[in-house]
Amino acid sequence: MNISLFFILFFFVVSIAIGLYSQKGKEMNLEQWSVGGRGMGTLFVFLLAAGEMYTTFTFLGASGSAYSDGGAIFSIVSYGCLATVISYWSFPAIWKYAKEHKLISQSDFFVKKYQSPYLGILVAVVGIVACMCYLVLQLKGLGYIVEATSYGVISSKLAIWIGAIGVTVFVMLSGIHGAAWTSVLKDILILGIVVFLGIYFPIHFYGGIQPMYEAIEHAKSNFSILPNQGMNTTWYISTVILSGIGFYMWPHTFPNVFAAKNEKALRKNAILMPLYQLILLFAFFVGFAAILQIPGLKGSDSDLILLRLSKETFDPWFVGLIGGTGVLAALVPSAMLLMVISTLLVKNIFQVFVPSTTEGQIAKLVKYLVPVLSLVGLYFTFKGGNTLFGIALIAYNFITQLAPAFFFSLLKRNFVTKYGAFAGIISGGLLVSTMSLGNITIGQLFPFIPQVIKDLNVGIIALFVNTLVVVVVSLMTKNITLTQPKTKALVE
Repeated sequence: MNISLFFILFFFVVSIAIGLYSQKGKEMNLEQWSVGGRGMGTLFVFLLAAGEMYTTFTFLGASGSAYSDGGAIFSIVSYGCLATVISYWSFPAIWKYAKEHKLISQSDFFVKKYQSPYLGILVAVVGIVACMCYLVLQLKGLGYIVEATSYGVISSKLAIWIGAIGVTVFVMLSGIHGAAWTSVLKDILILGIVVFLGIYFPIHFYGGIQPMYEAIEHAKSNFSILPNQGMNTTWYISTVILSGIGFYMWPHTFPNVFAAKNEKALRKNAILMPLYQLILLFAFFVGFAAILQIPGLKGSDSDLILLRLSKETFDPWFVGLIGGTGVLAALVPSAMLLMVISTLLVKNIFQVFVPSTTEGQIAKLVKYLVPVLSLVGLYFTFKGGNTLFGIALIAYNFITQLAPAFFFSLLKRNFVTKYGAFAGIISGGLLVSTMSLGNITIGQLFPFIPQVIKDLNVGIIALFVNTLVVVVVSLMTKNITLTQPKTKALVE
């Protein structure tokens, strides 16, 4: 066994051990398993949020996109900071409402707000599709990391299988507790390694960060500046707005909010998170440093740039440390995603059609469904896909279509009806999925419009249509909602 493989296997085993230990002494009912008994303080809420933010994408997609897309990559830091500002005001309201009504999932929130279990089904379906895309991103990243850092001893396919089995056991036994405790180790390692690499590579190859940018500018003029077309200023602004709004629309965000001990923990988290997100800049520096050292990589090959540069620079033991950290970066978010998908399927879809299902049966079903969902994730992972950044953007565009109905629901006098919310989510989701999956651009549909509109992120167009439909349909159906009896909420 080479030393790098030892580190990878060591951290994998440690993560499973942490998961097993974290559930010790706890009765793992549905509330404990999914939202930690609603008793997590600022530290664990922070670590769970960071667990979603710092994933395999930090290791691969961030540096790979900096390598291939240049200045466009800074949109990630911009929309992340914007999102945390929004969370400062919205999270305490979500937490208070969820605690009052004993909500478990994101779909529960929509069900209770709009008094419609069928709207909850739609929200659950949207969340499941988006989360499955994100799960695929994590599994793909895991395969890339392990194959590269084990020097080919473990193939990408085998690594994905082992990782999926490990995270399945991890989730079934420990739920959100295991994810929270493993995040402690993961974030310490990511913080140390990414910051070190982001500083070391520019100094090692160029003599510093400024000389690195000067060398890149000399070789590839305006590479770090947004282009006139494509990922230009229009795309950048629309992407920042869209992703900032949709950043916390992910279903696996809501259990983290519900798990908080109080509103103060959530506000502290919002204050700290923008500073923590600056770690991403060091991942960008790695990608920029590789532009002149390993030129010519295209497509998904650019996602491997951090690993390739590290293997060419460091001894195998340090490469193994990077690989072990990458394994943790994949397992923690994968665990949260599997938990959420399983909960949505059982509690917000299955129980609607089988209302006689007891809470005890639901708790068992959500755990037993995890292995099935892991197999589904494996199928889509092996089927193929785009670059990690491309997959992430498609998933973000889709999940953001929940935003209008969600933010309107926070108003003291919400005029939006369940019919309006339903119509808006459907219209926005269909539009963004059709255009994203079909590689259809605004410019192709309307070649006569100004370039500034052609380059808008397709998700922001779908979000505008979504919001318009929500308002119009709600105004048209307001009287229907007032005169008809309310549908009994799925969550009392």
